[in-house]
Amino acid sequence: MKKINIAIGSDHAGYELKQRVIETHSSKYNFINFGTNNSESVDYPIYGHKVGMSVSKSESLIGIVICGSGIGISISANKIKGIRAALCTSKEHAKLSRLHNNANVLAIGSRLTEEEAIFEIIDTFLNTDFEGGRHQDRLEKIEI
Repeated sequence: MKKINIAIGSDHAGYELKQRVIETHSSKYNFINFGTNNSESVDYPIYGHKVGMSVSKSESLIGIVICGSGIGISISANKIKGIRAALCTSKEHAKLSRLHNNANVLAIGSRLTEEEAIFEIIDTFLNTDFEGGRHQDRLEKIEI
């Protein structure tokens, strides 16, 4: 079975977590790492945009973005047309963001969510499909 491509990027606050995500999931998924590649201070919008562009261009099926809170990098990813980045702090958020919103980028706050929960969130996000139906009509109303 062919591995799906997942775009992943982080700022300095998410760097170590991003590396653990890649290490933990690389047997199941092919990660396209958009950086950063160390813990030196950088600006999160660069990495949110890069991941968003990869998903928008269909180079990657899903994206994962990580910063300290998850807020700034999710806002940055959402600036890219066609991106629906969801900041998830629980498995339920991850499930509903995929089921009802067809989220295509998962945003995580490395400083605000326990690591054990983060890996559950990632697994839930990656293993939940869009429900469609009435939710598709709502998604079409989001796009301007």
